[in-house]
Amino acid sequence: MNDIVRRVDHCRVCDADDWIEVISFGSHPLANGFQPPADSYEETAYPLDVIVCRRCRLMSIRHVIDPEVLFGHYVYLTSDSAQITGHMRHVAEVAAERSGMAPGDLVVELGSNIGTQLGIFQEAGMRAVGVDPARNLAEVANRNGVPTFATFFGAEVALRIEEEHGRAKFVLGRQCFAHIDDVQGVLDGVNAVIAPDGVLAIEVPYLLDLLDDNQFDTIFHEHLSYYSLSTLTTLFARKGLRVIDVERAPVHGGSIIVFATPESSPHGVRPSVAELRALETTRGIGTDAPYLAFAERTERAIGRIRSTVRELVGEGKRVAGYGAPSKGCALLQFCGLTAADIDFCTDTTVRKQGTVTPGTHIPVLSPADARRDPPDYYLLLAWNYAEEILAKESEFLRAGGGFIVPIPLPAVVTAETVNDAAA
Repeated sequence: MNDIVRRVDHCRVCDADDWIEVISFGSHPLANGFQPPADSYEETAYPLDVIVCRRCRLMSIRHVIDPEVLFGHYVYLTSDSAQITGHMRHVAEVAAERSGMAPGDLVVELGSNIGTQLGIFQEAGMRAVGVDPARNLAEVANRNGVPTFATFFGAEVALRIEEEHGRAKFVLGRQCFAHIDDVQGVLDGVNAVIAPDGVLAIEVPYLLDLLDDNQFDTIFHEHLSYYSLSTLTTLFARKGLRVIDVERAPVHGGSIIVFATPESSPHGVRPSVAELRALETTRGIGTDAPYLAFAERTERAIGRIRSTVRELVGEGKRVAGYGAPSKGCALLQFCGLTAADIDFCTDTTVRKQGTVTPGTHIPVLSPADARRDPPDYYLLLAWNYAEEILAKESEFLRAGGGFIVPIPLPAVVTAETVNDAAA
């Protein structure tokens, strides 16, 4: 265990060792640890405690799992939902506008998954190279025509990319930076491959959204860090990178895309940076209060989700899970909801179908199988796609079914209340 788990003593952003102890979720199996059904299960539970650095206000989990264990073989595939597809096209458009890219310029993406985002850049005439540690995903990307290195991003692979392809006009990390422990080493890699006038864009779930909307299920072993703009500015400055723009995005429950460039580049700083920094100051993220309030709301929400589901089951209703994302598996574990409470989960990811959820051992079915014997209620584990899902499942609602939307606090949505919920 000691070879796999490392306790964090010094902040990965600023090296300080003064922490607020925010909340402990106990020990749980990995949120992506799906297994085939069995009579008994052998699962390793790892500690999951949340801390905040008092110097730079990085919110983090206390223990780091060996990244090879987490990402060597990965089951998450880039979503093909309308929301994510539209967002990826928006990212490509914004990237071109911010960096001045032209056809033939190089785009490098870390955590590139199966290459879907880079494929959009290729459609626009850019050259693209991906880096992802999941060998199974890199194989898919390469088969799809997106050159991808199956390794962790850092200076070594960045230098190889620079030698083989030249300097990158745009470097992108979408929804992967929060997974990385050695963020200093990653930025060393960025500096090794980015052009002098190039632009780096890092997209992460936004700390303010997490705190405001009580998104405690975003906290699991893969997500090591929970960033504000202020903290990312501190980190980038240590590596000679200057933040020039920031954009809030609705994906994954609320994210920010932070744009930075080498200190000596000609890019100017947009007003959005000062505006969001001012909001963070107003909201008190430099104090202990919002983090401790989040812990109190989280404990209350966990109790209410559990009681809502069990009250329905006690009334003879069948409850299933809609989606089996990592955050949903974390929520089930935190709430102590198992196969005794949840009949099944339904998920579109083929490699999850026919397995059971980690720690809670709930069968995962395909949507087609779920429709053959629908439950009375779905616990909406993929709540970040709520609007899209509620519209898609209008027939289920009209037939008398309901959804339990768990975040920020559990609310039951039926055909009569769906318009209010969407609003």
